[in-house]
Amino acid sequence: MKRIVASIILAGAMAACGSQAAQPAPPGTGIQGMVQAGPTCPVERINSPCPPHPLAATVVVRDGTGAEVTRFHSGSDGRFKVDLRPGTYNLLGLMIGSSFLPRPIPTSVTVSAGAYTSVNVEYDSGIR
Repeated sequence: MKRIVASIILAGAMAACGSQAAQPAPPGTGIQGMVQAGPTCPVERINSPCPPHPLAATVVVRDGTGAEVTRFHSGSDGRFKVDLRPGTYNLLGLMIGSSFLPRPIPTSVTVSAGAYTSVNVEYDSGIR
């Protein structure tokens, strides 16, 4: 009987040691920002800037070990907001359609507890 009780306690303790990714993010903690593609003009001039265009895209979020934590899709205006636990993450947009361009550019971001860290996820439009 003692072995059964000990086994149950051990199994419960092991189940409680799940990965951080499986635990929900604390309220008000994560990333927010824009997904955008640029440059948008072959030549930028001082009086005629060429700001990047917002992009609706799927972005993969990976932790420091390379494991996928989550993925999200930005809105048609390029904006996103994602709850994440504090830590450092790598973000990489997925290719859009079957074209080589726009090409996603990897970026990293560090999330602090109690705040949304602003980050832009960039795609290279290929315009030069």
